[in-house]
Formats: sequence, C-alpha cells, structure tokens
Amino acid sequence: MSLLLFLTNVLVISLSGVLAPGPVTAAAIGMGARNRFAGVLMALGHGVVEFPLMVLLIFGVGRLLTQPAVSAAIGLVGGGFLILMGVQMLQGLGHIEVQAGPATRSGPLTTGILLSAGNPYFLIWWATVGLTLITTAQGFGLWAFVLFALTHWLCDLVWLTILSWASFKGSAILGPGRQRIVLAVCALVMVGFGLYFIARQVATLMGRA
Repeated sequence: MSLLLFLTNVLVISLSGVLAPGPVTAAAIGMGARNRFAGVLMALGHGVVEFPLMVLLIFGVGRLLTQPAVSAAIGLVGGGFLILMGVQMLQGLGHIEVQAGPATRSGPLTTGILLSAGNPYFLIWWATVGLTLITTAQGFGLWAFVLFALTHWLCDLVWLTILSWASFKGSAILGPGRQRIVLAVCALVMVGFGLYFIARQVATLMGRA
C-alpha cells in the first residue's frame, strides 16, 4: 500500500466516524447558535485529548482502555457530563434573548475536551480501529504518522466548523422561537446519549455480577 492510498483510507474512515450523529454534533450545533467559532474551539479541545492519545497508544495504552472497569468508569462519568450539559442548555432557554445566554457553564474548548475524554466509544475506537491505523502509519515512518494524525484531526475541525457556522447563521434566520426549539432538541439529544452511556454500562456491570 502506498502512503497516498493509506491517507485516503484514513480520510474515508475518519469521515465515516466524524459525520455520524452524536453528542459532539449536538454540542457543536447548540453552542454554534451563540458562537460561530464554537466548532473550531471544540475541535481544538478534541485535539488536546486525541493527539496525546495517539502517542500513548503506541506504548500500549490501548489494552488499558479496553479493560471492562476502565470502560465502565469512562461511560458512567461521560454519561453524567452529557446529562449535566444537556440540562444546563435547557435551563439557558429561559433567557429572553437566547443568543445572549450561555449554552452551558463549560466553554466550547472545555466541552471538546470533556466530550472526547468522557466518550467510551471514542476511546474504544482508538484502541481498536485507530490503533490499526497508527500501526500502519508507523510502517511508513514518523512523517507518515504525523500526516495521519493531522488528516484525521482536520476531518473533525472542518466538520465541526461547518456545523457551528451553519447553526450561527441559521439562528439569525430562524428567530428566537425556532432557535429555542433547535437548542432544546440538541440538549435532549445530549441527555439521551448520556442516559444511554450510563444504562449500557450499568447493564454490563450487572451482567458480570
């Protein structure tokens, strides 16, 4: 396999994950309604977790992330954060001017960090699919690994930027009433994912009892 073909595969695999609806998508839309640069900041926060994780995976951290106890802890904490964030967004809808009210008490950068570190599926993806890509990149050398990391992260950056800009522009067209509806849906999506994360981990733990 050539390096160009490998990077093309990375692009396709990365986009398949990035474009899938999830809590990050909901957060980018919700925060983007108030801050057009929310997607950029969330992608930077995502990178704060993702880049060091890529390096750590080379040294065998992937085995730790797939341990049941670690996965359960990440799922429970991450689910709790998603529920808290969704509730904060719902509380913020009471402002007369939705645009001026804070989406949550966490800024987009912090949200990007917490949504990444607290998402069990993100971490397990890196411990499995991501680790395979990293191993392949290593076969091409250090620069291939750097290009791989940047290619994957740029997919996140571009998509989250598009979402937040579209949300910001759309909020001006929709008006406060419809904007509240969009934000409420995003908040409920995050609460739903949080409950799903927690319920799945509780069911797994009870099955082992």
